[in-house]
Amino acid sequence: MELDFERCYRAVDSRDQRFDGWFYTGVTSTGIYCRPSCPAMTPKRQNVRFFPSAAAAQGAGLRACRRCRPDAAPGSPQWDVRADVVGRAVRLIADGVVDRDGVPGLATRLGYTERHLHRMLRAELGAGPLALARAQRAQTARTLIETTGLGMAEIAFAAGFGSVRQFNDTVREVFGTAPSELRVARGGRPVAGGAGTITLRLAYRPPLHAAALLDFLALRALPGVEEVRDGTYHRGLRLPHGAAEVALTPAAGHVSATLRLADMRDLAPAVARCRRLLDLDADPQAIDETLAADPALAAAVAAEPGIRLPRAVDGFEAALRAVVGQQVSVRSARTTLTRLLQAARPLTTPGDHEVVAPDDGVSRQQLHGHRAGAEGGLRGFLRAAEVAGLPDSAFGMPTGRRETVRALARAVAAGEIDLDPGGDREEVVRRLTALPGIGPWTAGYVAMRALGDPDVLLPTDLAVRRGAAALGLPTDPKTLDTHAERWRPWRSYAVIRLWRAA
Repeated sequence: MELDFERCYRAVDSRDQRFDGWFYTGVTSTGIYCRPSCPAMTPKRQNVRFFPSAAAAQGAGLRACRRCRPDAAPGSPQWDVRADVVGRAVRLIADGVVDRDGVPGLATRLGYTERHLHRMLRAELGAGPLALARAQRAQTARTLIETTGLGMAEIAFAAGFGSVRQFNDTVREVFGTAPSELRVARGGRPVAGGAGTITLRLAYRPPLHAAALLDFLALRALPGVEEVRDGTYHRGLRLPHGAAEVALTPAAGHVSATLRLADMRDLAPAVARCRRLLDLDADPQAIDETLAADPALAAAVAAEPGIRLPRAVDGFEAALRAVVGQQVSVRSARTTLTRLLQAARPLTTPGDHEVVAPDDGVSRQQLHGHRAGAEGGLRGFLRAAEVAGLPDSAFGMPTGRRETVRALARAVAAGEIDLDPGGDREEVVRRLTALPGIGPWTAGYVAMRALGDPDVLLPTDLAVRRGAAALGLPTDPKTLDTHAERWRPWRSYAVIRLWRAA
């Protein structure tokens, strides 16, 4: 990736937080690398080098600045939204694929040889897949050292290192100090919360319209899986090594995340999925500037800056929601999904005599979070194989839609459709629309929420058309589609704004 020296240096000189995660500043005279917004004195030009990734800076022999902690900066929005092989690779590395399956596993997932994949990543990020995974392990290790009471050997293997020696060497190299020194500097006390519980800050680029995110998630919350309570989003997760629960609370400059993990090896993928769910690696200023250039959206952008694209922690779940939500309201779709969950996992708590209200809505108990979830623990969504095996009576929907759900579940369970963050967006859309009962709206919704495609428009969506009418935009799908060309490459964010306007 080409980095323009003058542009980067101006960002560093102005300590512009918008560029944190876009690139890293290496200072050769001190041997450290920093965020662009580091509060330290601006280094002289002759002592500065710029790197596209923390791994590239570490590969050049630099250690992380202890003042600005560049290893904890928001991820680059470029790798977050790009649909090419490099973007897909970075998302899979963040999800821990290299730690679990090695570089051969990553290359197989992407359909390239290890050599060619290494060459592409080196050209774009200045580091190969092992170096990128190593940088992530170092950050995971630091988080565990500073927030838990685990022994160093336990942390080494939980973070993905092959040996304690490798762990010690990496921490010394990246942070310029021994692991034990990091714990002493933090105060030597683990954060309260119990065994397996970690609390950390998830950084983002401001502004963040937290209320819009929580509103979106609360409206679609499924009992026993998720709930929004007192300004905090609670969620059950299925992770590679076990179950987990997360509580996400937006705050000034960060989102506070409390993770309760069954296996500490799942810390990195849990963090990656939470960041993806809340779209924390987006560049909201770039998005808002593009959308505000349209007079029809300018007032909405000014009133609510920093609207994010709520994504998903589970691609299959997002796809199933899309199919169930075809031509029905959000409330009706949630009722159907609630009954599906109840059929697969009966939710029984003393005193809970009825889960679904007699009418076609959701009970008051469900609207505020099923107490079985709050008291007995929230669980991740159903696996594709579980849904494929449910009896007809579990679905509560027309026969055609039921068979579409089953066809989707079977295709995902068989690995024919890859809804993971590294999935090929164009290929996923092609395979989805080949299934009976799935058209452009459903495939577009899946691409937007499951795969994080930033440039999806849903012109036939009823709520989109209502929002367009409220903002004085065309409501005819073809005319709206033509008008929306000016919103590229951020049409998915425009969809969220149109839904809010409706």
